[in-house]
Amino acid sequence: MALFSRLRTKFNLKTVNYRNLATSSLLSAGNEAAALTIKEKKRATIARLKSESNPFRILDICCGASLAPESPLDRMAFSIAVSKLSQANHFNTISQLLEELKTRPDLRQNERFHVHSIVLYGQANMTDHAMQTFKEMDKYGLRQSVDALNALLLGCILSKNYEEVKRIFTEFPKVYGIEPNSETYNKVIKSFCESGDSSSVYSILAEMRRKSIRPNATDFGLLLAGFYKEHKYEDVGKVLQMMEKCGIASGVNVYNIRIQSLCKLKRSEEAKALLDGMLSRGIKPNLDTYKHLIHGFGKEGNLEGAKKLFASMINGGCEPDSYCFFMFAYFLCQGGEYETALKVCRASMVKGWVPHFSTMKSLVTGLASISKVAEANELIGLMKKRFPKSVDMWNDIEAALPQK
Repeated sequence: MALFSRLRTKFNLKTVNYRNLATSSLLSAGNEAAALTIKEKKRATIARLKSESNPFRILDICCGASLAPESPLDRMAFSIAVSKLSQANHFNTISQLLEELKTRPDLRQNERFHVHSIVLYGQANMTDHAMQTFKEMDKYGLRQSVDALNALLLGCILSKNYEEVKRIFTEFPKVYGIEPNSETYNKVIKSFCESGDSSSVYSILAEMRRKSIRPNATDFGLLLAGFYKEHKYEDVGKVLQMMEKCGIASGVNVYNIRIQSLCKLKRSEEAKALLDGMLSRGIKPNLDTYKHLIHGFGKEGNLEGAKKLFASMINGGCEPDSYCFFMFAYFLCQGGEYETALKVCRASMVKGWVPHFSTMKSLVTGLASISKVAEANELIGLMKKRFPKSVDMWNDIEAALPQK
């Protein structure tokens, strides 16, 4: 119980400090307030897109918001819009949106917009449109740059068109006079590893050496994940040796890739051994390290191991995020550990993070099944206050609970 008290205290202190900092920032200068207003408008646009399902309204929101590819928030808005439209099979609307935007004066010769459009078409599984956008760049006074090539490769990866990645990488640099860069090779490595052909990356690494392009930790990380996925453990060892020769240390990110890969293979005990190795080498694990392990142990039904990891995470000064709380609570409920799940949910709700409805319902019914009806009713009351629109559902759940 002391563990969850510490979590609650830390949150309250952080809330106070954040409010003080926010107040001083807002008072410091008017231009910061103006910038905040612009960001708020962009976030409001994103919120509207997330809640909208009508394709024509999505189109209106995007056109009315004057989205620009230079803004990360605007790129996020484009991505959300395209995802929603593609999920609803409104591919013509996606094409209409992006092609009309190309006629906007500030975007017509904006290379970044055309490059981003290629990625968006790939995201929507519209590889032919991505290809056409790439080929027609010169029509807008733009050259097919290495950035555009990399965007096309990424678009094909997003649409899982791995064979097209091979073709583009082999043919397009010669046809369009493009010199591949480190990002180009990174995309090709990613494609081979995702498609289950990680061994082909050895030839890519050899080509990089011939062109004096050094592979980085990201390239090796993709290759490690690929070989783990294909159960090629000898190759994992070879990659680690190659990293050492290249002077790339096995830092926390590399360990996280290996830990996550082992957990996906339901070899969480081996992943835990890697954590122990990290600690013995003085490498401090981060939140992702613990999330991968807790998820792995939870999925394998090893709740005792998951609980120890969660406690170690807190004791080591690593604060769980909402996903970590929700995931842990879910696995605890799945395993019938309702009292521990209640403590985790309470600690999460102190931070303003309420687990998903299905998890809370499982927790409420589980508490009632172990004669913790009062606690179950308390949670139902909190859910009704927090989510007024769900009152009827919680009333039905409450009515089905056994009486005290």
